[in-house]
Amino acid sequence: MSRRCELTGKAVLVGNNVSHANNKTKRRFLPNLLAVTLLSDALGQSVRLRVSANALRSVEHRGGLDAFLAKADVEELSPRARLLKKQIAKKAAEAAAA
Repeated sequence: MSRRCELTGKAVLVGNNVSHANNKTKRRFLPNLLAVTLLSDALGQSVRLRVSANALRSVEHRGGLDAFLAKADVEELSPRARLLKKQIAKKAAEAAAA
């Protein structure tokens, strides 16, 4: 399982530990990933995703998973999130047509 947020695409960054003596050794900055269950109002089901704490705040700020995915850029999303976005858009189109 990759260390990448399924909603924002946030991934591992690489940098240096710098000691007082200015010795530099490689280190990794890991994203704060959480396994969360989010509710999709359009689909009427819960979805389990591995997202960063930052993405979780963004989802809450935008008004839920459906609103977040509607505005999200497709390149940042994981394949599972892209599928969810398509399903939600399809349900929203059906609801608008009815």
